[in-house]
Amino acid sequence: MGLTLKQRAMTAGSWSILGYGVSIVLRFASTLVMTRLLAPEMFGIMAIAGMVTMILSLLSDIGLSQHIVQSPRGDDPSFLDTVWVVQIIRGIILWLASLLLSLGLYYMGHHGMLLAESVYAAEALPTVIAVSSLVAVIAGFQSTRMPSAHRGFDQKRLTQIDLVGQVAGLVVMIAIGIQTGSIWALVAGALVVALTKTTLSHYWMSGHPNRFRLERHALSELVGFGKWVFVSSAVGVLAVNGDRLLLGALVDPYVLGLYSIALLIVGAIEGGLSRLFMTVSLPVLSEIYRGDPSRLREIYYKLRLPGDLLLLFMAGLLFASGQIIVDLLYDARYSAAGSMLQVLALSLFAVRYGIANQLYLAVGKPRYLAIINVVRIVSLYALIPTLFHIGGIHAATWGIALHAMLTIPFVHYFNASLNLNDWWREAMVLPALPFGYLCGFVLNQAMR
Repeated sequence: MGLTLKQRAMTAGSWSILGYGVSIVLRFASTLVMTRLLAPEMFGIMAIAGMVTMILSLLSDIGLSQHIVQSPRGDDPSFLDTVWVVQIIRGIILWLASLLLSLGLYYMGHHGMLLAESVYAAEALPTVIAVSSLVAVIAGFQSTRMPSAHRGFDQKRLTQIDLVGQVAGLVVMIAIGIQTGSIWALVAGALVVALTKTTLSHYWMSGHPNRFRLERHALSELVGFGKWVFVSSAVGVLAVNGDRLLLGALVDPYVLGLYSIALLIVGAIEGGLSRLFMTVSLPVLSEIYRGDPSRLREIYYKLRLPGDLLLLFMAGLLFASGQIIVDLLYDARYSAAGSMLQVLALSLFAVRYGIANQLYLAVGKPRYLAIINVVRIVSLYALIPTLFHIGGIHAATWGIALHAMLTIPFVHYFNASLNLNDWWREAMVLPALPFGYLCGFVLNQAMR
C-alpha cells in the first residue's frame, strides 16, 4: 500500500528540514573560517559576481523545473529530454552573456567610466564574473532527475546531493583560502559545488536518463507555461538582487562586504525556508489542486504555520540581538554588520508569504506572482537611492528590510480571488514576533 500525500509530504519535509539544518551549519562554518582568511572587500566583490550570475539566470527563467513538478506530462521521457536540452542551451547563453558583461565592465573601468570608490570599479570584478559564471554552464547539464525527485517527494537523495556538494565546495574553498588568501577561493568553491551536484544528479539518482531530443509539443507547452514565469522571474530577480545591484554603485567594497555578512545570516533563514517551500509546498499544492481543490485553503495554512512561527520569532530575536550575535561570531573588522543585521531581520516578516508564490504556480496563476514582483521592484528601487541620500547605508538598509511589506495587501487580494484568506489564522501567529524580541533581549542581558 502506497504512502498517503500527507506521509509523502512529511517525509520530504523532514529530509528538507534536516538538510536545511546541516546546510546552515556548513554555511556558517565556512563563513567563520573564510572571514578569518579573507578581507571584507573580497566578500563585497563576490556578492556582486554572484548577483550578476543570478540576475542573468532568472532573467532567462521560464520555469523549467517548476513545470516538471506541475505538468501532467512531468513523467514523460520526451518532455523531460526537451526540458534538458533547453536547459543546456540556456546555460551556455547565460555564460556568453556574462562574458560580454565582464568585458563591458573591464572597458568601462579602464576608461574611467565608473565611480572609483564603487564595487563595480574593483579591478578583479570582471575576471571573477567571467570565471564564476561557468556555474551556469555546469548547472545547465544537471539531470532532470532532480526536479522529477521534487515532483515525487524524493527529498532524501536531493538533500544528500546538496550536502555533499556543499562539503566538497567548503573543502576546496578552505584549502585554496589557506594557500592564497585570495578571492579565488570563493570562486573555486562555487564551481566545485555546481560540478559535484551536476555529476551526482546523473550517477547517484534513479529515473529517466536524459538524451538530446526536442519535441515540438513539449516546447509549445514550455512556452505557454513559461511566459508568465519569465515575466515574474525577470522582474523578481531585479527585486531580489536590487539591494546589491544598487548598493554596488553607492558604496565601496568594504561596506558591501559588511552588508553581505549581515545578509548572509538573514539569508540562511530565508533561503532554507524558501527551499522548503519549493520542495514540499509546490508538489503538495499542485497535487491537491489537481485532485481535490476544495482542500486548498486548509492545506495552504497548514503548510504556512511552522514557517510563520519560525520567521516571526527569528525576526524578533535578531532585531533585538543582531549586534551581539555578530560580535560573537566575527572579529572586530565585521562589527558594523551587527546594526545592519538587526534591521534586515525585519524582512523576515514578509518572507513567510513565500508559500503564496508556490501556490500561484500550483494553480496555474503565475501572473499573480509577476504582479507581486513588480510591486517589489518598484518599491525597492524607489526606496534605496532615496533613503541612501537621506541617511546613508543605515537608512537604505531600512528600505531594503521593509520594501516587501507593500506586497502583502496584493497577496491577500489574490488569495481572496481564490477564496483562501483566513484572518484568524493570519492573526494567531503574530505573538511569535514579540516573543522572539523578548528572547533576544534576554540573550543580550545574559551576554553582558
